[in-house]
Amino acid sequence: MNKTLNIIMAQVNPVVGDVAGNVEMILENVERAVQLGGELVLFPELTLTGYPPEDLLHHGGLRDQINAAIERLLRRLPSTVGVIIGAPEYSGGRMYNTALLLANGEVVERYRKQLLPNYGVFDEKRYFQPGDAPCVVEFKGIPIGLTICEDLWEAGVAKQNQQAGAELLVNISASPFALGKQIEREESVLARRVDEAALPIVYVNLVGGQDELVFDGGSIAMSRAGRAALRAPAFEEGLYSVRVGSLEGIVDVEPGEVHREASIEESVYKALVMGTRDYVQKNGFPGAVLGLSGGIDSALTLAVAVDALGAENVTAIMMPTEFTSDVSTAEAERQAQILGVEYRNLPIEKPVAAFNDLLAPVFEGLPPDTTEENIQARCRGVILMAMSNKTGRLLLTTGNKSEMAVGYATLYGDMAGGFAPLKDVAKTLVYRLAKYRNTLGPAIPDVVIEREPSAELRADQKDSDSLPPYGLLDAILEAYVEEDLSFETVVAKGFNREIVERVVRMVQRNEYKRRQAPPGVKISRRAFGRERRYPITSGYVHTWED
Repeated sequence: MNKTLNIIMAQVNPVVGDVAGNVEMILENVERAVQLGGELVLFPELTLTGYPPEDLLHHGGLRDQINAAIERLLRRLPSTVGVIIGAPEYSGGRMYNTALLLANGEVVERYRKQLLPNYGVFDEKRYFQPGDAPCVVEFKGIPIGLTICEDLWEAGVAKQNQQAGAELLVNISASPFALGKQIEREESVLARRVDEAALPIVYVNLVGGQDELVFDGGSIAMSRAGRAALRAPAFEEGLYSVRVGSLEGIVDVEPGEVHREASIEESVYKALVMGTRDYVQKNGFPGAVLGLSGGIDSALTLAVAVDALGAENVTAIMMPTEFTSDVSTAEAERQAQILGVEYRNLPIEKPVAAFNDLLAPVFEGLPPDTTEENIQARCRGVILMAMSNKTGRLLLTTGNKSEMAVGYATLYGDMAGGFAPLKDVAKTLVYRLAKYRNTLGPAIPDVVIEREPSAELRADQKDSDSLPPYGLLDAILEAYVEEDLSFETVVAKGFNREIVERVVRMVQRNEYKRRQAPPGVKISRRAFGRERRYPITSGYVHTWED
């Protein structure tokens, strides 16, 4: 007997902690799914709370809201459809990361996630107990094995479900974006699980920004042949229909639309836009303000902010000094005009002079150094924070990962702000993203992309005065920070020993700065912050010393 099942993958963007709002979001999407002919609707991991809820899970009020939310869903969900949602389960003094199948006004089945990730940005063992058994439930005549995210990242759980009688695997996930992640999910994870269990897989992933994390969606239906039969677009909310058929006792997913995989530049840019948009909007800010210097980093940040929030919600402020070139002033104004944002030019010579005059007796006899440069940056920080306070708009910082790695930034100056869109973007990638953005329409003047980078805090200053060339710097940082290679191993890759030593020392001694930096969008495999937690105070030394 041939059987069919129309599954709807709900690629949604919940708000962490907004249980009531997430319930309404679920109900609205189920109503739309029914209109599309859906019989079983899949929502991502921990949809009710959003992901990751972190220590909210320990708050007594959240537990009460979760229980009330499930009862509300059972009362209001239509009887014509089954719904699988992710939610915390509180049972016997323990918490579980659970998938619930809701149908006909009751909880038909519960599955507790067995494999709890505890690496990188994940900290699930802090909160949850692992489940200890597979869960296979028959729905519309098709035995479905329920799994949650990490359950399919390692071998074992998929085969358990197959041995328990599953003919289709469903995976509800909250897998955050990183460079190359979609290919890894399909080729290194899902295709291998298909091969392991000889079963097709329907995988639905979260979408949206949550603090540093961005979830890219890209939900997939994998056929028994281990190929993507359907792929939802990345970084877009939506409902995507997967037709499952059983022909002569063999269950498989039918071919659908397979959205293309984006380039590195496109996927990273979309991640930055989504992460910035959701951070600003989910936290209730009416827009953003930033310092526009005429340099590449602030130019790209402005483009991201406009694409995320709309030009009418963004203010750009130029704050020139005697060291600011005419090119910087002209190109900053030009970009603001191109993108249509509110633009202010507020020279800061007077406040800088006032600070220098005030400190002159204290600094008497001491030569000028970075102190005077940092005074300029901190004057700008004061002005930008004043604009943020007065308008309510969030201040975006404009520094990149290369600068943050080696401390080429000023505490309480250009580091002052609430969110850092480029925090995890290496300088060389900044240039690639700027060029990519210009393929979508005019945004960043060519002069800004082509000119040599400079902080313009002293006469004729260039970044190369203080740092190795960015191509070399980024390659060393990738090896040392993202790959976590030892000093000697980095040198063995062919880099100059003295340059590596210099870079590593800068990375080490600037941990205290990074700890005070605002959050920013994670796009790499190893981001500063929650993913790379090094001690500020450390006596660790490298092996370059004989």
